[in-house]
Amino acid sequence: MTALLRPLTLWLALIVAAISGFALEASFPERGWWPLAFAGVILLLWSLVGRGLWTAFLIGIVAGAAFWGSLIHWLTLYLGPVPWLALAGLQTIFFGFGAMALAVVLNRGNARWPSRWGRFGLVPVVVAALFTAREAISAVWPYGGFSWGRLAHSQSEGPFVNLVAWVGTSGLSFIVALLAAILFQILRSGQARKMWPVFAVATVVALVIPPFPVQISGSTRVLAVQGNSDSGLFAQYTPGQILQDHVSETLPYAGEKIDMVIWPENASDIDPLRNTLSAQTLNYVSTALNAPIVVGTITNPEPGQYFNSSLVWQAGKGATAQYDKIHPVPFAEYMPNREFFRSLQPDLVDLVSRDYQFGTRPNVVDVAGVPAGVAICFDIADDQQAFDMIARGAQIILAQTNNADFGHTDESVQQLAIARLRAVETGRSVVNISTVGTSAIITPGGSTLNQLPTFTAGAMLNDVPLSTTITPAMAWGRTIELGIVATGLVGLTLVLIKNPVGAKKLRRRN
Repeated sequence: MTALLRPLTLWLALIVAAISGFALEASFPERGWWPLAFAGVILLLWSLVGRGLWTAFLIGIVAGAAFWGSLIHWLTLYLGPVPWLALAGLQTIFFGFGAMALAVVLNRGNARWPSRWGRFGLVPVVVAALFTAREAISAVWPYGGFSWGRLAHSQSEGPFVNLVAWVGTSGLSFIVALLAAILFQILRSGQARKMWPVFAVATVVALVIPPFPVQISGSTRVLAVQGNSDSGLFAQYTPGQILQDHVSETLPYAGEKIDMVIWPENASDIDPLRNTLSAQTLNYVSTALNAPIVVGTITNPEPGQYFNSSLVWQAGKGATAQYDKIHPVPFAEYMPNREFFRSLQPDLVDLVSRDYQFGTRPNVVDVAGVPAGVAICFDIADDQQAFDMIARGAQIILAQTNNADFGHTDESVQQLAIARLRAVETGRSVVNISTVGTSAIITPGGSTLNQLPTFTAGAMLNDVPLSTTITPAMAWGRTIELGIVATGLVGLTLVLIKNPVGAKKLRRRN
């Protein structure tokens, strides 16, 4: 049988690579066409067949630019093209180096492992491991990494989402890439009629794995408030206006049975630890609702020292707990290597007028007797913070964010997809509350308990499930990820070792 995916000329390969990047982007929210994640990987692999290292790098650059340039285009809304080009460019370079490694395995792997199990088993495994390794590395480096746009994130609304509780975010990326690589190898081989059951069996196995059983240990009644505040970086507002927006949406619920009130990141635009009027306002609201308030604010404990903080505020007691953001966002909440980057773009660098400090407090706080994990904005995408929350006994996750800078773009729904995946992975309810949306309460199974439309003031009042279950992803997720990375690196090394006997067998077979 003739191979369906033959090697392409370089120009056609570049076009296919660009299409693969756009297909991958379309698998993410807002479109959320999750099957295109598989198509995007297959098209990328096809474009790499027959390529040398440098042409593979070029193809990876084209695919990466198409993917990242479109996925995070929301950065340009208020900040202009330079931050977008810088971040997308860095991720594109990672994509290029990843494509080089993939090309080596795709073009030498069949010779290294000429048996049927080698071509349709080992080669796809190594390809998927290398794809996932590239994601894992860029998620933590440099400057703490950018854990966004991982293949797993495209599956938050798809049928494979249950797998993330078993194998974690990197494990789900690996499974998606593996299924795509198996199908690619079959289509490439010209043996589709004989080998399609391999892909079918692998897919069915992945689909029939049941959700991990999460035991619900109780519930807490949560009021999550979206103030619809004009709280963007360049917004013009009167000090205290954002605080008042959230007060106005909260007070109508006085008299309801409420265990905790959750406000978003920066909901109090005046630090209540330093401002008496702000503290009195929080005291008044906490008294009226007879519940503590988890409120985002900027704290300033010493001159020149700033933290992006979340406070647990209780009337008569003040701040009973505090979490300071552990990983401020580089080039937004702090400027790394300020003098160097200022020499390149002084006007843009000067927009980041103050550098937030790195928090050292635990990301689990006590809220009305409930251990709650706190994630501020992009914290929700940080795997290590999820592991730390569960290790410290969090029974619920409070994800506070301020999406005002991104307007009506896809950023907020992309972040919500990550929050949904995190809920399933950790086996915890996630209260994703934003100043402007998208806000939602997500159960440990990934379903939406309640949701607010964007740019609409409102609140969600629900009994939210609590859990102490430890999912396999939380118990062994780091080990799984390290195993995947090691598999990719070992497989790449083995492929680079010459194997003339295997190569001769392959030539005779062809």
